[in-house]
Amino acid sequence: MNNLTPTSTTPRSWYLLFFVWVIATAGTLISLFFSEIMQLPVCVLCWYQRIALYPLVIMLPLALFPMDIRVVRYISPLVALGWLTALFHVLVVAGVVPESAQPCVKDIPCSEIKFELIGFLNIPMMALITFSLIGILLYFSKQQFDGPSNE
Repeated sequence: MNNLTPTSTTPRSWYLLFFVWVIATAGTLISLFFSEIMQLPVCVLCWYQRIALYPLVIMLPLALFPMDIRVVRYISPLVALGWLTALFHVLVVAGVVPESAQPCVKDIPCSEIKFELIGFLNIPMMALITFSLIGILLYFSKQQFDGPSNE
């Protein structure tokens, strides 16, 4: 039997994937706002995070119409790469990563904070939260689709 057959949990799974798409789209638009409107320079680590985030905006709608839960398998590596890069970036900003291990260029250092909200919420932290939410929602979406048992 095809694993894409409708079940009672499919609508909830669809909504979770749709919310993942909303988060990815918001993250993309916010990153473009910071770089294109506010003219904040984009560091190397931010570019790697964008490379992981931007394709989600296109891939997720293609999986939503019609619903194809296999998209979780395809986008999970991008989410994991983005999450690991964002975590590394947070550690760079916190000063945990030595300067010799930072992939930054001279004019645009990755450790410099250009924007901060509420005293602790900077761009790398927002990226880490974004990828964390996306990963958690993907996990629950897959769980909802598969159901409580593999009958």
